[in-house]
Amino acid sequence: MLVPWRGGWNPRSKSPGQALEEERHVRANDRDYNERFSYADNRIKTAKYNVFTFLPINLFEQFQRFANAYFLVLLILQLIPEISSLSWFTTIVPLVLVLAITAVKDFYRTLSVSSLCCLQADLLLLSSSEPYGLCYIETAELDGETNLKVRQALTVTSDLGDDVAKLADFSGEVICEPPNNKLDKFTGTLCWKDNKYSLDNEKMLLRGCVLRNTEWCFGLVIFAGTSLQFSSMKYDEIFLVFFQIFGFLICMGIILAIGNTIWEQKVGSDFWEYLQWKELTINAVFSGFLTFWSYIIILNTVVPISLYVSVEVLRLGHSYFINWDRRMYYSRKDTPAEARTTTLNEELGQVEFIFSDKTGTLTQNIMVFNKCSINGKTYGTLEHFLLYIHTDKWKTPCVDFSFNPLMDRKFRFHDSSLVEAIKLEEPLVQEFFRLLALCHTIMPEERNEGELVYQAQSPDEGALVTAARNFGFVFRSRTPETITLYEMGQAVTYQLLAILDFNNVRKRMSVIVRNPKGQLKLYSKGADTILFDRLDPSNEELMFTTSEHLNEFAGEGLRTLALAYKDLDEDVFDEWMKKLLFASTALDNREEKLGALYEEIEQRMLLLGATAIEDKLQEGVPETIACLTLANIKIWVLTGDKLETAMNIGYSCNMTAKEKIMGPSKDKFSSGLDMEKTELYSSDSVFEETIIAEYALIINGHSLVKSSILVDVACLCKTVICCRVTPLQKALVVELIKRHKRAVTLAIGDGANDVSMIKTAHIGVGISGQEGMQAVLASDYSFAQFRYLQRLLLVHGRWSYHRMCNFLCYFFYKNFAFTLVHFWYGFLCGFSAQTVYDQWFITLFNIVYTSLPVLAMGLFDQVSLQYSLRFPNLYRPGQLNQLFNKRKFFTCTLQGVCTSFILFFIPYGAFMTAVRDDGAHISDQQAFAVTIATSLVIVVSVQIGLDTNYWTAVNHFFIWGSLAVYFAILFAMHSDGIFTIFPNQFPFIGKNINGYIGSL
Repeated sequence: MLVPWRGGWNPRSKSPGQALEEERHVRANDRDYNERFSYADNRIKTAKYNVFTFLPINLFEQFQRFANAYFLVLLILQLIPEISSLSWFTTIVPLVLVLAITAVKDFYRTLSVSSLCCLQADLLLLSSSEPYGLCYIETAELDGETNLKVRQALTVTSDLGDDVAKLADFSGEVICEPPNNKLDKFTGTLCWKDNKYSLDNEKMLLRGCVLRNTEWCFGLVIFAGTSLQFSSMKYDEIFLVFFQIFGFLICMGIILAIGNTIWEQKVGSDFWEYLQWKELTINAVFSGFLTFWSYIIILNTVVPISLYVSVEVLRLGHSYFINWDRRMYYSRKDTPAEARTTTLNEELGQVEFIFSDKTGTLTQNIMVFNKCSINGKTYGTLEHFLLYIHTDKWKTPCVDFSFNPLMDRKFRFHDSSLVEAIKLEEPLVQEFFRLLALCHTIMPEERNEGELVYQAQSPDEGALVTAARNFGFVFRSRTPETITLYEMGQAVTYQLLAILDFNNVRKRMSVIVRNPKGQLKLYSKGADTILFDRLDPSNEELMFTTSEHLNEFAGEGLRTLALAYKDLDEDVFDEWMKKLLFASTALDNREEKLGALYEEIEQRMLLLGATAIEDKLQEGVPETIACLTLANIKIWVLTGDKLETAMNIGYSCNMTAKEKIMGPSKDKFSSGLDMEKTELYSSDSVFEETIIAEYALIINGHSLVKSSILVDVACLCKTVICCRVTPLQKALVVELIKRHKRAVTLAIGDGANDVSMIKTAHIGVGISGQEGMQAVLASDYSFAQFRYLQRLLLVHGRWSYHRMCNFLCYFFYKNFAFTLVHFWYGFLCGFSAQTVYDQWFITLFNIVYTSLPVLAMGLFDQVSLQYSLRFPNLYRPGQLNQLFNKRKFFTCTLQGVCTSFILFFIPYGAFMTAVRDDGAHISDQQAFAVTIATSLVIVVSVQIGLDTNYWTAVNHFFIWGSLAVYFAILFAMHSDGIFTIFPNQFPFIGKNINGYIGSL
């Protein structure tokens, strides 16, 4: 994922003599003051290259890759006459080709984004054309979200409006954090007229935002200048084999160098009269040293540079196959699948653990207010409202909301007794819906006359506010200081005094308001386990009853929240507000200070009740999970919901059965784990780490403290469900498995709270759902529905793994067969580092004669798509890494060694004893070399035909075409015309039948 820096001035780019920026000071309309700090100006360049710098910068970046640097060193070695047995073009031609292909790719990517942007910066919003300083923005360039977001200026600055004179006189000073890469967080303070005002992300307009539905706005530039981007790269394990082959290459070079040293000492002096050496007393050890480097050059083709280009082409092709898969296209939202990386396609065929979020990933994340509990009484239960109709189906009547002209006509509820309680003006029922209408961060929007639309950052909040709206408590408008409701048709304005924000640690949100009667009220909603700990002791009986209702709701798979309120004393509140103002303007540890103050006032609250929201499963989720389980993939669901809700989802998805290991407390859970671990380990199959029963492990977040036991037991269960876990704990669970198990992990989620988990796993999958695009931007693969995961792994993952493994096995086989002929020849030429093949053949073998057939096999070879889905067990070889491991690599290497041995010694034996009628030898060095080369091309072509499982027209064309190209070049290179250009190419083909007979 590309992560743009907020603002462009990068503190890390300062010279060593400068200190890092700790905080920023910006004073409005005071250029002299601001220039003292040497901040970056408002001119940014997003192009990575220009016409003059493209070539040097791009080459510098490419040679930072080990492979490119390695071949550059080989090229330099070939320029040393004393050790070079090959012409420089045998290395420079493929190297230049590889560099050129990569450069063209980089140039194309850069061309699409390069531009010179002026007058763009991160602004503190001062005023806008909208009432109360509101401003609507689209942040698609930053986080991929296309829905509009609302920003709001401070009341003291929104009054400046578009009055240029007032804006010119504005002398506020902003003290804030230095530039960073946190797009969702900002900490600062505005000092103006002897007052301090807290600044946060809701008052900032970041560079790259697009202004929508807002005619104009004014802002103060906080950050400006160049932006940096960083990519999150995952390590590629396939090329680790390169280092093993490099070690093999060194060993062969040493063996041949030792052979040359011995040969020089024993018989080398007998050949001095044939060699034009200036000194006849060359040191044998030094000769062996030179020979070592000569053979390193000759044998380097065992890992040719074309391997890297071929692998990149294959991975790019596999990624496009994912992008083009119509069965992974979600037509309702016009969302195709997208491979956002090309380096992990093979690992998709090796996944053993899937870590999944629940809300929005397994479920639709379309929230519907379903039931509630108010003052110990439940509403929404259907047993007493079922009506039997003639269609033999049970149907429930919907509540009539016609009494409310501002109702949402899409809203449905099935318990009319709740409406009756509202009409009877029962105080606690009214207070319940008043809380829902006040405690949120939603912005209302009236698109057409009478059409009220809520812009909600969370689907849960949208569902609750919509429910309050239909039951007569309509959230109508808000300003920075007020919230206006229509309560049963009457407009009521509340003074908004404080918002105690929700976060994943607090797991609750509160607001403090003053009603028209002057009473101070604190309204709070959040997780029941959190809110119940902060209730007044007098609520113990009601808490017990409500807890039973919550368990019932959760048992039906509903998402639950508890609601509470509190009357505040005026003096206590005033004192608390002073401390809040001080904490909200602090630059250091602001969140911790605010959290402590929130905790202080959210105590001894009175319980109102609880809500239950329905979030239905996505289509195909149970079937997908069942199929993936049959593929021996262990599925872990990590959710913030309560235990009962998680259990119900497990039942709905066919993940859990009656056998469960549960623990309401750390001690009971630990003892349960120990007991179950002992019982499970009594089975012989445990030591193979296979699933021995239909067990499901359901735990809370606090159970992670028993990490070692948890891993042992959890890996023996079919599924694991972790409830009440925070985003950080999700990432810790993934890291736990990565640390203890040598297995490929995959994390899938749809929201910002899943980003850490997605980044921690080997493979991250993002679902483009209702909660924005943060998960998609952080992911390696993305699509719109969970059910597409089955096809991504069992079809595309398996295909990619099989194709890449077959490609690598064949590639190394053919190159060992091609290269080791020089090794055998060394024993017959005094280890003098002479090549068998013609130098043009060495140059063209991997980039012309054999490149396209193996690419066709790597792109199109496959097994039946239907069989991949019908028999999930076919996925197992990838998990065990059976198709390309040390044993498989040794096998294909040994096959290549044997092939090279046969290719060399059969022609050698045939030509060594054969003579003409006059007693002369029938062949020379070049005829011998052409015979081996022709045999090699034919043999490796036959081998790829045997290795191909799925034949297409492309396979036929590339194999037969490559053979045709080889013979065409062979005849051309040894023709009379070429002989006049290259005198060392003797014309003999067509005149001497030995070349054909030898090949046969």
